[in-house]
Amino acid sequence: MTKPRAYVTRSVLPEALNLLRSRCHVDVGPSEGLSEADLVEAVRGADAVVATLLHMTPAVMEALAPTCKIISSYGVGYDHIPVDEATRLGIWVTHNPDAVTTDTADLAWALILGVARKLHDCDLTVRNDETPWGVTIHMGLRVSGKALGIVGSGRIALAVARRAQGFGMRLSYTGRRRNEAFEAATGAQYMSKEELLASSDFVSLHIPLTEDTRHYISTAEFALMRPHAILINTARGPVVDEEALVVALKEGRIAGAGLDVFEHEPHAHPALRSMNNVLMTPHRGVATIDSHVDMGESSAQKIFDALEGRLPQNCLNPQARKPGAV
Repeated sequence: MTKPRAYVTRSVLPEALNLLRSRCHVDVGPSEGLSEADLVEAVRGADAVVATLLHMTPAVMEALAPTCKIISSYGVGYDHIPVDEATRLGIWVTHNPDAVTTDTADLAWALILGVARKLHDCDLTVRNDETPWGVTIHMGLRVSGKALGIVGSGRIALAVARRAQGFGMRLSYTGRRRNEAFEAATGAQYMSKEELLASSDFVSLHIPLTEDTRHYISTAEFALMRPHAILINTARGPVVDEEALVVALKEGRIAGAGLDVFEHEPHAHPALRSMNNVLMTPHRGVATIDSHVDMGESSAQKIFDALEGRLPQNCLNPQARKPGAV
C-alpha cells in the first residue's frame, strides 16, 4: 500500500521527522524555503503539510486543495497559515502550543538576564582582551526582587512567571481579561496595559500576532515605560513597532531590549544591529533538540489522526471537515 505523502516546508532537525516517516513518505524543503512558484509544485499532491514559518500563499493553498487533509504548524504560531482559506478548502489546520512552552520561556529568561547584566558587552571585553577590567564597566540592572510585567497569560507567559518566582520578583500581567487561574498559580496582579508599562522594570511579551496586537508596543507605550526598563519580545516581531523601539532606545526612554523575533524577519532593523543595549537571537525560542523532537512528533500524531478521519488535537478550524471523512 502506498504511503501518504507529507511535505515539510523547510528543513528541520532530522530526528524530528522520524515518527512521521514511519507512516508517511516525507519530502522536505530546503532550509531557506522555496519561492512561491516552486512551493506550489512541491506541495502538489501532498496529503499533509508540516508548515514552518514559510507563508502559505493563496496559490499554494489552491495547489493543496485537491488532496491535502491537514496543515500542521510546526510551532505554536499560525499567522503564516490562512486558516479561513483552509476552512473554505476543507483542510484542517493545527498547531503545537504545548511543544514550545519550556524552551521559549527559558530563552525569554536568557534575554532578561543577558540584557540586564550586559552579557554581550561583557563577552566582547574578554574576547577582545580589553584590559584592565574597570570596576565600573558594564554596570547592569539587578533582576532579583524587581517588577516583571507580563503581557499575556497563556502557557509561555505562565512558564515565564513561574521562573520569575524563583527570583522573588513582583509580578503583574495584562491582557484582554483577567485570568484567575494565572493569578492563582503565580500571584501576579492584573493591571491595565498602561499601569503595567508604567510600573515594570522588565516587560515580557507573550501574545499572538493579530490585527489588534500589531504594534501593540509603539511610541505611546514607550513613553509610559521607565527609563531603566527592559523590553523582551519572544512572541511575534510585528507586536513591536521597531521604528518606535529604535527611537526609544536612542533617546533613553528605555534602557534596553532582548529580541528573538523581528518585524521584518529575517532582518532586524539596521539601527538595532549597532546598539550594544540590544541582545538579539534569530528566532531561536525553540532551538533545542528536545523541543524539535516534541514538535515533530506532535505534528506527526496530528497528521496520522487527520489521515484516518479523526479530528486532530489543537485544531484551529474543526468545521473544515467532518470527523470520519477521509
